Amino acid sequence: MTDLDQLEPLDEPLFNPFAPGYTDNPYPSYRRLRTEEPVHEHPFGFWVLSRHDDVSALLRSANSVDYRNSAENSAARLQADAMIEAAGPATGDTLDAYGLSMLDRDPPDHTRLRGLVSKVFTPRSVAALEPFVTELVDASLDRHAEAGTANLIETVAFPIPFAVISRMLGIPETDHARIRELSGLLVRTLEPIGDPDLLMEINRARLEMQEIVRGLIAYKRERPGEDLLTALIAAEQDGDRLSDEELVAQVILLYVAGHETTVNLIGNGTLALLNAPEELKKLRESPRLAANAVEEILRYDSPVQQSRRIMLEPYEVGGKVIPKSAFVIAGLAAANRDESYWGPDAEEFRVERPNARNHVAFGGGPHHCLGAALARLEGRVVIERMAERFPGLALAGEPVWNGRINLRGLATLPVTVG
Repeated sequence: MTDLDQLEPLDEPLFNPFAPGYTDNPYPSYRRLRTEEPVHEHPFGFWVLSRHDDVSALLRSANSVDYRNSAENSAARLQADAMIEAAGPATGDTLDAYGLSMLDRDPPDHTRLRGLVSKVFTPRSVAALEPFVTELVDASLDRHAEAGTANLIETVAFPIPFAVISRMLGIPETDHARIRELSGLLVRTLEPIGDPDLLMEINRARLEMQEIVRGLIAYKRERPGEDLLTALIAAEQDGDRLSDEELVAQVILLYVAGHETTVNLIGNGTLALLNAPEELKKLRESPRLAANAVEEILRYDSPVQQSRRIMLEPYEVGGKVIPKSAFVIAGLAAANRDESYWGPDAEEFRVERPNARNHVAFGGGPHHCLGAALARLEGRVVIERMAERFPGLALAGEPVWNGRINLRGLATLPVTVG
């Protein structure tokens, strides 16, 4: 018999998002990937890309003639099967819940859905929200000022994007509390899930959220208003309209994907500024830097860490060939700190970085985030108003991360206004 004490320990995987401390700080892991194997085939069978040029090329490697990778929602189940094997298998159909949203469809379905939604979710409609966003931010900062010290995630980062998307859609305030609870559960479908009880809870939330949105659609059909949901119901392109189920899927997507990512943008960005006092000083002295500071926040600590694709044909990258049907993780956050692209200071936070907007935090190609302009607006107003109003802004305790692999952000950010 073999003496177990003489066995060599198993090598630590090059990429292990379940390692202790990973979700608090994944960036050393990303740096190791870029240095040792930027096109990495994981022992579980999926691939990981971590360099900026490779990630950007993958996200853009699609057009109407040659669509070489897929974002279909079936990929989510493959991701869960591959990444949570050690934690236990996922059960149920929760990961298929949003198969009709544009996030989870390929052309031509994606092109059609995005075209219809884009007709009403325009840069002009987003820009028109700035007075409302500013009013919300000022009210949130008032509450934080009264408290003196509080959790910025609860006082500012969470309520503002939720109120904005609810206002855009024309959702009555009586429905806000429950929708907030449900969307908080549904966002977990964007993470690997190994807990069967959690999957059942999410599945119940999915069904309840769909019923709430169906009721809102029926209400808006009878009482149309000047809002995004009414416009989505009426949107038409060459005689085509969104079906009821497609409407439900797009509304839930706007809440789940659009809200949580902006929470992370505000929270992660505030922490980055507090950890770089010289950069915060520059922002206070030159408020015009706020827009570029938001781009640097998106680069430095991406609200969404990864994107997923299934290869529809062999794909050559970095001297390797990823086979057809392979599942690929595009490391957005890893790419955004790639020294070969950003230079030797890639790990530093610089509000004046001239090419900060070249990040891939919003994805790229056909699936580039439709809500990017809205997230930028909210982030800019929060960062600018907060820096201007609170010259004594400082950490009041240890930040706590939310423990998520993909939508990585802060659960708690204790801040004092001085």
